[in-house]
Order: sequence, then C-alpha cells, then structure tokens
Amino acid sequence: IHNAVIAMFQKKDLGDNELYSLNEGVRQLLKTELGSFFTEYLQNQLLTKGMVILRDKIYFYEGQKLLDALAETWDFFFCNVLSTLQAIFYPVQGKEPSVKQLALLHFRNIITLSIKLEDALSRPKVCVPPSIIQMLLILQGVHESRGVSEDYLKLESLIQKVVSPYLGTHGLYTSDGCVAQCSCVL
Repeated sequence: IHNAVIAMFQKKDLGDNELYSLNEGVRQLLKTELGSFFTEYLQNQLLTKGMVILRDKIYFYEGQKLLDALAETWDFFFCNVLSTLQAIFYPVQGKEPSVKQLALLHFRNIITLSIKLEDALSRPKVCVPPSIIQMLLILQGVHESRGVSEDYLKLESLIQKVVSPYLGTHGLYTSDGCVAQCSCVL
C-alpha cells in the first residue's frame, strides 16, 4: 500500500488489477490490531510524504513560474491523485474525517501554505491561472473538526487576493482591501 501510494504521487500509474489488490490490502489491514491506527498512518506517513514529493518540485519557484507550476501540481493532484486515493482507501470511507478531507487539508498545509504563494499573488501584472482560484476555493470548503484554525485564516487571506468581493470569516473583502464588518449566524 505504502509503495503504491508514494509511486502515485511520483506520477506512476497503478498496474493491472493493482487497485483491487490495494483495496483488499486495506480491508485486511483494517481487520488487524493496526486498523485503529490507520488514520494516523495515512496522515503522518502516506499523505505527508506524498505532499512533500509534490511540494519539493515547486518549492523554490517564485512569481509567475510558481503560479504556473502550482496550477499544474493542483491539476495533477485534483484530477489524478485525489480520486485514486479515494479508490484505494474506499474500504475506510464513511469514517470522519474522510480520505478526501485529509488529503485536501494536507495539500493546503504542506503545499499551498508553505510556498511563497502570497508573494506571487501580490506581484503586479501577475496572471493567476484559473486552477489556482479553483484550488483556493475548494480548499476553503474543507473544514477541520476543531473549527476555524490559523491555517484556514491564512488560506482566506490568499483567497482575498484573487476573489473580490469575498465574504470571509471576518467580513466582506473587496478588491480595494476594505473590510465591511458583518456577522452572519446560520
């Protein structure tokens, strides 16, 4: 399971019938005494290592090159990796947090918030690829069980740079940087 997941982050395809074998491996693992530690293993080993592989390919880029490389990384992750992770770990679906939530939170924390994205978005005449806007808005929709975190607020500050007007946790933001304080109770 470990080798297949890491290989997937390295843009290697699964072999014939490998998905079935991985599903069976996950089912068997869940039946053992290690099954209760599976979520921790997924988070601390597989997802972290995979995201570091993706991040390290773009970490030293800046400006427009960073935006273009991040857009390509997001497209690969969102279109290939995420659905394959959900398929591999189908036997654990239904548990909270879901594999999808965990993967998106790891992408947010390990990639989006650890690169020089704010600097790149703040540069004049920058062309923000649509995939970056999609990425930020999708990541904004993923919430942690403990509520609004500092990382979530950092993500919101990035969204404000590409979406206007934007209704965030602390109010309505416009392209001129004004914040209209408002509270909304649902």
